[in-house]
Amino acid sequence: MSFAHHRSRWPLLVLLISLLTLIPLAVITLSALTPDPVIWQHLLDYTLPELLKNTFWMVSGVAAGVLLLGVPLAWLVAVYDFPGRKLFNWALMLPLAIPAYVMAFAQVGIFDFAGPVQSLIRTGFENSRWFPPIRSTGGLILVMSLAFYPYVYLLARNAFATMGRRALEVGQSLGLSRRAGFWRIALPMARPWIMGGLILALMETLADFGTVSIFNFDAFTTAIYKAWFSLFSLDTAKQLASLLVMLVFVMVVLEQRARGRRAYVATGRAAPLPRLALHGAQAWLASGFALLVLSFAFIVPFAQLLYWSWGTLAQDWNAALFGYALRSVVLSTLAAVLVVLVALLLSYAVRRDNRPLVRALSRLATLGYAVPGTVLAVGIFVPVAWLDNVLIDHFFAGQGVTAVLKGTLVVMLLAYVARFLAVGHSAVDTAMHRITRSQEEAARNLGYAGFALLRHVHLPLLRGGLFTGVLMVFVDVMKEMPITMMTRPFGWDTLAVRIYGLTSEGVFEQAALPAVVLVLVGLIPTLLLSRQKDVV
Repeated sequence: MSFAHHRSRWPLLVLLISLLTLIPLAVITLSALTPDPVIWQHLLDYTLPELLKNTFWMVSGVAAGVLLLGVPLAWLVAVYDFPGRKLFNWALMLPLAIPAYVMAFAQVGIFDFAGPVQSLIRTGFENSRWFPPIRSTGGLILVMSLAFYPYVYLLARNAFATMGRRALEVGQSLGLSRRAGFWRIALPMARPWIMGGLILALMETLADFGTVSIFNFDAFTTAIYKAWFSLFSLDTAKQLASLLVMLVFVMVVLEQRARGRRAYVATGRAAPLPRLALHGAQAWLASGFALLVLSFAFIVPFAQLLYWSWGTLAQDWNAALFGYALRSVVLSTLAAVLVVLVALLLSYAVRRDNRPLVRALSRLATLGYAVPGTVLAVGIFVPVAWLDNVLIDHFFAGQGVTAVLKGTLVVMLLAYVARFLAVGHSAVDTAMHRITRSQEEAARNLGYAGFALLRHVHLPLLRGGLFTGVLMVFVDVMKEMPITMMTRPFGWDTLAVRIYGLTSEGVFEQAALPAVVLVLVGLIPTLLLSRQKDVV
């Protein structure tokens, strides 16, 4: 009886955690099941055709861009040896340290009509009208491809590193050249990894808010924000969000299918074969290609940010900037600790009760990472507004109170938990699986059980995974823009919100210093992560 009683608590705990994600998603999904004919007619007449067309070209272009950049770089770094390979192996991941919206305004500032590139062209050729405009669909696709190619690069590199050289040897035994061996053997074997990275990049593309805003590009995320804060129509925002959720769910299904097909490429535990050495022009072409991508994706935009920051340092290095940075750090720290705490409870509950229902609820709880921040913000605001009205009617009637929970840190932190629980859970759960059942049995023989077992046995062994989870969530929350903008309390502007406000006014120089601070603060946990053995 006692064992059954203890087992009954864990599904309830997992259900309560999963509701943080399920409630906002249910709010959005139900709005699609109960469409408003007037709103949908307006959307069909004025909004949806343009949004769907823009989304198609954006997703198609970014898909092609990240594949053309990520796959060749991964193949070169994993299989061949050339000048600078060890440096490029990790440096090609650096674009992930720069938020996409920061890279966007840096690239616009460099390549726009008044930027240094076109100014230099006009000096030598009198006009720059022939130069492709950066403020275009093609410019947006280029910037997003540079920002998101590391997703494909990282997964493809890992795949090629395990079997790329062997695939070439198999091809040679069949009479194939290296090029034919890549196309006919290595690439098909790595396809599940490549598809997984591609889906992650496209999910980030659909969820992006800041980059499309800087390019004045009509996408679902900006349309949701405008419907809520410009048109003051929460119902329209919900209807648009429901469509975006459907697109994201398609991406989730594709990613799960790609992940499920990875097993067939296993190559055993044989030691990796030495890399193939490139010589002469081939070696320098490989180095030049890697350096070119790294330059445009990280070195040049970051150098532009530093240049702008130096020009505004005396004016903008003040208490206000310190306040933005302090709020960003405090908010990210609170969110990281809360997310990892919830992730710990979720992972421990599943370990204590591993029935299919509990596992299914656990997967649903971590679904929020695939949902754009604008969607979660809308989905959380609706039930919070309803609860606010109930509380005001019962406890504050006639007192002039208009909000109890709305516009508080509590709501914003709940939104962060729903959005980033998957990030913290991946780190904690991986560390949890390294604790053996025999260790738990030994602790139970010493009298530990329930939460005492968690406190005295699991927590000390999970220290590395918990620290890794905190760092990972901290970095993500620092960069998060739409949730912060749409749910923050009055006066709680962060570095991300400050950057958005300045870039929306077109004053990129003033936005550079907050952007540099944001990148540098984010690099600190990134460097710490690189030293952790429990990085997932």
